[in-house]
Amino acid sequence: MKTQMLTVRQAAQKIRDGGPSGMPLVIAGSEEALRALPCGNWIGGTACYFLTEEGGICDSARVMVTEIPSATDSLIRHVPAAELPSLTSGRFGNGMSFVLIPAFSTAHQRFAIDGPGYEGLFDQPLMGWVTGRLLEAEPAVLPLVIDGTTGRAHADGALIMHLALPPDRMARIDIVTLFDQDADPARSFTFTETGFSARTALVGGQEVDLATYLTEQGIDTRLPLVADYAGALVNVSFREVSAESGVSFYAPVMAGVEYRLARPLALPYPEEFARQCSGDGGSQLACNCILNYVHGGLEGRSTGSFTGPATFGEIAYMLLNQTMVRLEVVAAEGERVA
Repeated sequence: MKTQMLTVRQAAQKIRDGGPSGMPLVIAGSEEALRALPCGNWIGGTACYFLTEEGGICDSARVMVTEIPSATDSLIRHVPAAELPSLTSGRFGNGMSFVLIPAFSTAHQRFAIDGPGYEGLFDQPLMGWVTGRLLEAEPAVLPLVIDGTTGRAHADGALIMHLALPPDRMARIDIVTLFDQDADPARSFTFTETGFSARTALVGGQEVDLATYLTEQGIDTRLPLVADYAGALVNVSFREVSAESGVSFYAPVMAGVEYRLARPLALPYPEEFARQCSGDGGSQLACNCILNYVHGGLEGRSTGSFTGPATFGEIAYMLLNQTMVRLEVVAAEGERVA
């Protein structure tokens, strides 16, 4: 795979050169840039922040294009929010899927809460991201996904691209998170309801007003809550803490699941991020959380060869926060290929 920042003209030429059934492309960019592209074999999602080899940038004029040359066939479809349980329908026998979902949409909420229960979801690699907008944009500016085969934009639902791989190839997904759980049992959080917000929580077994607790304890809400799912650490990031409306999150908290505050980082955030993201990402498709971009001070700072959009949520089978997700195509024996 190859990821590049291109002008709209350069991206348009790449799409035209491929034709309707050419090499599948995944494209991130502003609404204006994506709408200017011709129809072809691509899917796109709104994003204005990017991690490039030169460093983090905000760019509304250019687009980030990822080529997937290993794919032998592709199928693109838009799945309305009410039909999300059928997300895996149409997959190829040996392949992978890439999904884009607009932030703040009904599909975003339904996938976040119900997605892990969809039939067959974990049977084949599924990677993607939640599309976004400029952080200072008005609420009326909606994140979008765009079906490149038709040019149609959607503010809700999921846009899925199923990809077929040769018999000697397989896809592999990896996640990078900076955070571990605080070992203090008094810092454990349990919720009685599943959702993107909460007014109360059980902290160390005692019910508290969550916003009041976080404020009085001086909790650094740049650090997420972390749950342990059979050894996989999953972050839930704080969105807003309000005495009037409670606490909102960028991903749902699940009723009955124990969360712990993330342990403070041993190194300053940008340095820890750089340490964790060392390695060769030149042949991988990656996306990184906008919270890592902001809290890590990544504007103008390089994350090495791991390039990709800074997104409003990351998908590695299920919705993730404050995480980098990487996908690579490898030989069946595990050797990396283009």
